[in-house]
Amino acid sequence: MERHTIEPRPGWQQTVEGQGLIYPLTRYPDDSLRPYWDESAYYAFTLPEVEALEEVVEELHRMCLAAADHIVTADRFADLGITDPRVAEAVAEAWHRRAELPSLYGRFDLRHDGTGPAKLLEYNADTPTSLVEAASPQWFWMEERFPGADQWNSLHERLVAAWKKQAGLLPPGSPLYFAHSSADVLGEDLMTVAYLKETAEQAGLDTDWISMEEIGWDPLSGRFVDNRLRFIRSCFKLYPWEWLTADRFAAHVLDTLDNGGGTGSTMWIEPAWKMLLSNKALLAILWELHPGHPNLLPAYLDGPRELATTTGYVAKPLLGREGAGVTVHEPHAPDTEPVIRDEPCCYQELAPLPDFDGNRVVLGAWVVEDEAAGLGIRESSGLITDEYARFLPHVIL
Repeated sequence: MERHTIEPRPGWQQTVEGQGLIYPLTRYPDDSLRPYWDESAYYAFTLPEVEALEEVVEELHRMCLAAADHIVTADRFADLGITDPRVAEAVAEAWHRRAELPSLYGRFDLRHDGTGPAKLLEYNADTPTSLVEAASPQWFWMEERFPGADQWNSLHERLVAAWKKQAGLLPPGSPLYFAHSSADVLGEDLMTVAYLKETAEQAGLDTDWISMEEIGWDPLSGRFVDNRLRFIRSCFKLYPWEWLTADRFAAHVLDTLDNGGGTGSTMWIEPAWKMLLSNKALLAILWELHPGHPNLLPAYLDGPRELATTTGYVAKPLLGREGAGVTVHEPHAPDTEPVIRDEPCCYQELAPLPDFDGNRVVLGAWVVEDEAAGLGIRESSGLITDEYARFLPHVIL
């Protein structure tokens, strides 16, 4: 794993925008615009490195599914902050019926520097983004800059194949809607949904658009409807389950939830059991179930424990995106009390991101269904990968 600098292509911004990345720049607090898509450098891997990472990702995915089963079987929903009995019941039912529910994709964020074992930082299994840039623009970049090379990137083919495989699970007689929040001002959620809609269409599915804010409730029929009052039988939503089960329509969501049994009216993708994997409490439960595993970092729910005085720790809210609310704590003297947050958090060992020429890098390894499918790399200037991170392409040489 090596970082190399390279001259960006002339007109790169227009090129990637034409490939679906309509947010190639990030606006900083000083009002300056700087590249989000950053092709002034790239990362190079060997094929054995990528094959080893694929094995790690698929093992982590299996471990996460086993942890989800443990959470349901042992009734540990409260550890995830799921205290509403109806929500817990819906998640448990979805888990038990998971073979009947479409489940598409997820992204593991890994700490890896090319030398030691990759370490799991978190699993984004419900509403992961950075998919468009990983699947499309970086592939075309590789074909143009390194003809004949390869890339860890089978995202498009695997997504189309997944939709084809799962088409029979969808309720008949209605299109599969694709929804994002219109509050997304950058266009990232919009283009992620647009790209997934395209892969579904290439799989032969009938699809339609809608924003989450346009979804209506018809009290006469007791169903969710679109802006033409057509029933919404199935919907892929880039909208977190913790929001869906907490807003003013939450009761209707639970009342009409189709968990694969055919008794509800709306099937949501991703399914409700993905709440078990997109919660940072999963990190602590994984460590509890697999203490000392080479691809895990020590993590706890009741406080940092020994991490406070040995390695330091990172406090992560159980829910959140793009590093929001994450705090970093260096190790301190044994007679000093650790900082315990008021909100429920996961306390994970501080494992500083690898530093490549002043750039802190995190690997985003994609899973489609149950198989490793690709890699997206983000860099940041600090220890937390936040909304100012940059996306860099990669190549297998």
